[in-house]
Amino acid sequence: MGTCNTFCYILDYTIYDKIYNTVYIKNNMYIKPKTKLGKWSAGLNILFLIIISVSVISVLVLKILNFDGHWWDVTVPVSFLIEMTAFVTGIISVTKNKERSVLVYFSIFVGIFTILFVLLYSLFIND
Repeated sequence: MGTCNTFCYILDYTIYDKIYNTVYIKNNMYIKPKTKLGKWSAGLNILFLIIISVSVISVLVLKILNFDGHWWDVTVPVSFLIEMTAFVTGIISVTKNKERSVLVYFSIFVGIFTILFVLLYSLFIND
């Protein structure tokens, strides 16, 4: 991981190293996680984003489903638990295993906003 030689391309702040097949972003920060917990965190976060995206698109764009159905009562808690698992594994991966991955930090970021959304939404609910 030392100096960049003839096998590296430098574009802005990104360095691609053909030998290790990794992408570095400033100070040994990677795009993809290296640890097992980091990979779980990134994978669960991607799963959460796919579930929420498909749900919102099927309701608002395709108008196949509506938010009043029982599927929504199952989808929200399951996806929330998936994101909280991604959040916790991301924090453990960063603190314990010293993970420096953009996807893991993004997972923590999305987890924080999911917690804030649930807390703030429950304050202003009008049921």
